[in-house]
Amino acid sequence: MEEPLTVAAVARRIGVAPATLRTWDRRYGLGPSEHEEGSHRRYSKADVAKLVTMRRLITSGVSAGDAAERAKVHEGDISVTEVLCEIEVAEELVEAICRAAESLDREFILRALRQEIVKNGVIHCWQSIIVPVLTIVGNSWEKTGEGIEVEHLLSELIKTVLRETVPEEFSAINARPVLLACVGEELHSLALHALVAALAERDISANFLGARTPLSALSGVVIKTAPPALFLWAQLPENGDPKFFEELPEVRPAPKIILGGPGWNPQHCSEVAFAQDLQRACEEIGQAVGA
Repeated sequence: MEEPLTVAAVARRIGVAPATLRTWDRRYGLGPSEHEEGSHRRYSKADVAKLVTMRRLITSGVSAGDAAERAKVHEGDISVTEVLCEIEVAEELVEAICRAAESLDREFILRALRQEIVKNGVIHCWQSIIVPVLTIVGNSWEKTGEGIEVEHLLSELIKTVLRETVPEEFSAINARPVLLACVGEELHSLALHALVAALAERDISANFLGARTPLSALSGVVIKTAPPALFLWAQLPENGDPKFFEELPEVRPAPKIILGGPGWNPQHCSEVAFAQDLQRACEEIGQAVGA
């Protein structure tokens, strides 16, 4: 950024409303410093750095007043790492990521999730951070009908981070990869991205067929690879059809069938294993491969 920016341009850049910038100017003195006679005041590079600091501190849970005082004396942009140091417990991180998602702060979300996975692992990050964040964002969209772009961006960033945790090559303990798939017309595949990453942490390799996997595709892979375990995901009830494991071709040794997701009716699937969460899914697959 070289040229001074207008209120609207700065608002787009840092992910807040123009009215918010005007409030910060009026209430806390964090306004534009550039001014030429006969023209609107504009924000300099240093002004924008203070506003980025202000927003990120608020994202981490710091009150607006305290954030403004710290922003005024902070040199340059505050880093996401510095902001994350303000957060001590999982509930605070969930709230911070939700606030960052609302302002479409891609960098904050990526750095926060990466740091959490390095610190506590995929399963903890998924169950304690990602699922609560997705629940809050999803409930907000369902209630207001607004913010679908927030949910979509968040989902893509989560996939990005989860994919990063899986090495291109690693020494797997299973000679034949396990098989993961979303069955029927199921489009919700985020949980399987988490499962692939969590299995990789345990040195278990997996083939992930992705969303909308038909029975014919499942059957073809089962015949060709004879996977030791087959994990089938159904988010919606219309996709949790028992045919996806009852009509599979017979191979020897037979794969262990594990179901996941709220779309399955456990009463109709009592002859196969059912994993209520990511931890249990990893345990069931681990048993199948002899981990």
